[in-house]
Amino acid sequence: MVSFFLCLVLLIGGYFVYGKIVDNTFAPDDRETPAVRINDGVDYVVMPQWKLFLVQLLNIAGLGPIFGAMQGALWGPIVFLWITFGTIFAGGVHDYFSGMLSERNDGVSIAEVTGIYMGTLMKNVMRVFSVVLLVMVGTVFAVGPAGLITTLIGNSGMSGALTNVKIWTFIILAYYFIATFVSIDKIIGKIYPIFGLCLIIMAIGVCIGIFTHAEYQIPEIWNNFANMHPDGKPVWSFMFITVACGAISGFHSTQSPLMARCMKSERQGHFVFYGAMTAEGIIALIWAAAGCSIYEVTGGLSTGLSEALGAGQSAAIYDVCAKTMGGIGIALAMIGVIVCPITSGDTAFRSARLTIADWFNIDQNEWKNRLILCVPLLGVGAVVSQLDYAVVWRYFSWTNQTLAMIVLWTASMFLFMEKKNYWITAVPATFMSAVSMTYFFSASECLGLSTAIAYPVGIILAVVFLGAFLFVIKTRNPKPDYSSLKK
Repeated sequence: MVSFFLCLVLLIGGYFVYGKIVDNTFAPDDRETPAVRINDGVDYVVMPQWKLFLVQLLNIAGLGPIFGAMQGALWGPIVFLWITFGTIFAGGVHDYFSGMLSERNDGVSIAEVTGIYMGTLMKNVMRVFSVVLLVMVGTVFAVGPAGLITTLIGNSGMSGALTNVKIWTFIILAYYFIATFVSIDKIIGKIYPIFGLCLIIMAIGVCIGIFTHAEYQIPEIWNNFANMHPDGKPVWSFMFITVACGAISGFHSTQSPLMARCMKSERQGHFVFYGAMTAEGIIALIWAAAGCSIYEVTGGLSTGLSEALGAGQSAAIYDVCAKTMGGIGIALAMIGVIVCPITSGDTAFRSARLTIADWFNIDQNEWKNRLILCVPLLGVGAVVSQLDYAVVWRYFSWTNQTLAMIVLWTASMFLFMEKKNYWITAVPATFMSAVSMTYFFSASECLGLSTAIAYPVGIILAVVFLGAFLFVIKTRNPKPDYSSLKK
């Protein structure tokens, strides 16, 4: 458990030290924010900082730092390293810049932000990527909670329509329609901070449960520095893609503009964006520790965890809560793992609505315009919800990390144009490029090539992306400095 606490300390320290370096590099100032300047009462509404933090955490979290971290624990405690350093140097940086760049540009969606700094082609790519990802996220966060609801009802001895996953999925999608349609402060601003707090309490409960049960021992990284995946899936790049939201997630960049439209001051960005990602990293670390400590290891492989996950993600999460917290854990599972994903799913569809609205310049003050976008979006979500959940999750994971890669390159271009240190984003951008491209060439749901081909091609492409970025900034003038012309 020493390695667990070391990673926990590093995460907390990373927020105060590296997070502050990132904040100082961006250099927030006292300019009027979009929430104050525009304030349309629908999407641009000033919220207090504590509420911004909790809503942001809830929006970006859902099942991501729970299920992704447990899946990542199949590789053993080495997943702690990726969650820790990924959060500090990639995820926190990604979330901070996606939120602050949106705030600096009237709170526009991340696709429009990309277009400002990377050009029209990348803007259109991001528009498509964003909408596809958001629909998949909304669907994943509808099917997952629906599965857990049916698990809980089934375990209580009830049967019939209430144990039908499809029925609960459509009920959740119906709620999504309402939450996506109404003003952000009607539902999201009022009750979501409470659920964000529940997500934190549930993680603390799991952590306490691990340490109060002598039979659960968190393994040390240095004693288990090996690939423990029962199916032999390689660490690179499968673990990095699988953990997703627990370390870095492109989905977060689609959510950050929601809170960027509600900030009273730019100086809130460090706490709201980098801080929420740090909190998610801590939650992921706890759930990964649960996956590594509760279940049996056979022959150096995570066989017990694999069997638990094989019963379904909802059943696995229910099992962890029950084993660590008993009856209280089951109650928290109902709140944290049913409600929290639902509250991320509806903001996913809300972000999709806003992305399309920015894309086609559709005014969202009129309820009819919001209705025109909400109905087809939720219709597509209903269709996707009927597909194989495992397949949707894998495509979501790759799309998710590819989006993160693009956002980091966008932030790098912004920093270059502002004559600031672009390496704090260019380095993680290069790393995520290698991860995303390697996975694309090697994963069975993508090209399915051998690792002998996928590894070098993925890494070479990442180097090419870095080279292209360096070439562009060599030939492109950063923002001119007119200070010498001022009298």
